[in-house]
Amino acid sequence: MKRIISAILGLPIVIAFLVLGNTYIVDIGFMFIAIICMHEYCNAISKVAKPVKIVGYLSCISIGFLHIIPPELVVKFYILVISLIFLLLFLKVIITDMATNVKDVVFTFFGITYIVFFSIFIAIINGMENGKCLIWYIIISAWGTDIFAYLIGKHFGKHYFSKVSPKKTIEGCIGGTIGAIAISMIYTLIINKYMGMNFSYVYIMIITIILSIIGQIGDFSASSIKRYVDVKDYGNLIPGHGGMLDRIDSLLFLAPFAYICLSIIY
Repeated sequence: MKRIISAILGLPIVIAFLVLGNTYIVDIGFMFIAIICMHEYCNAISKVAKPVKIVGYLSCISIGFLHIIPPELVVKFYILVISLIFLLLFLKVIITDMATNVKDVVFTFFGITYIVFFSIFIAIINGMENGKCLIWYIIISAWGTDIFAYLIGKHFGKHYFSKVSPKKTIEGCIGGTIGAIAISMIYTLIINKYMGMNFSYVYIMIITIILSIIGQIGDFSASSIKRYVDVKDYGNLIPGHGGMLDRIDSLLFLAPFAYICLSIIY
């Protein structure tokens, strides 16, 4: 019940944020979301390593600059950001006489890649031509899959998929993808008819299948991290769902793939 209530209350906020917010507001919004996720990740990873939290938090700020800096300098800017992250992480190793070690650096940089740089692709898609239409294909592929996988798995699931996430079933995984396809087809019909889009239903179906599968792999990947550090959830920010990172883990994982697929349209 908590899960359902949180979804009902949270969805209008997500819709308002993405529909009404301009490019800069969305970038800043994802920056703060990334900071929350980084905090949850660092707290979880602290059980097995000593993440360099300040570098993680600072790296999240780079999302807010995505559409502020000139487009021709974006690649150079993020090359500089990545280089500075490496520099600061190993500088911490040096100045602490290896009290911070390579393991801490690896866990920190992994979190930055997963949370910060994958979030950037969501912001990039939002900033594309017709990005406010395209970005919903990411959400449908991730959250639509989650919803239907949960419902189908709960009522019809009999064959468990992996010990990484022992409650997930093969029936749920398949049902999640089918459900995401159904939602994306309805959404495509609506935007083609009422918003002047001309998206191919076949292409959108293929994209949804790809992203749904990748999103589920991302969900299992996040579960493997939690299992490794022995936590049930990354946090308790969202009742029934856990932390912010628990809610968007699959969304982050499929974001770079979504950018590649959707950029073929434009």
